[in-house]
Amino acid sequence: MADTPTLPQPELEFVFEIRVETVKEIPVRTTPGNEFGFIGITGGTVAGPRFTGTVLPNSGGDWASHIGDTWHLDARYALQHDDGTVVEIWNKGYFRATPEQERRMFAGERVPEQEYYYRCAPTFSTDTPQHRWLSQHQFIGMLRDDAGTICIRVFLLR
Repeated sequence: MADTPTLPQPELEFVFEIRVETVKEIPVRTTPGNEFGFIGITGGTVAGPRFTGTVLPNSGGDWASHIGDTWHLDARYALQHDDGTVVEIWNKGYFRATPEQERRMFAGERVPEQEYYYRCAPTFSTDTPQHRWLSQHQFIGMLRDDAGTICIRVFLLR
């Protein structure tokens, strides 16, 4: 039996936090066991050690599908760096919480992130030399709701 190589443990580097402002979900359709809706993105900010800027207003949205006890998220919108560069982001993820946790969140209570699952895998598109690194790496994100603003902490996976 051949020796199995040991894979390195992944390392994460915090690169920035995106704070996304949204409008209320627009229901698109409901079928037994599945809700499908659209959440428009109206703006926001990006801040961190590797990128600062804004979420471009009305540059996209999040298609959300509720299957079973999990929301499947598929967001696409645009970020603009402080230097003027526009970067497209496509963010796929999952949200799962108990009905009690959701009730608390919708009531405006800050529920600790450890109590529910809200994760994503953003990909970026740009060919601007100073930001090309965004298009050349894998990222993961941890999300939380902060008084109606969706906060996405983005980590580069090394």
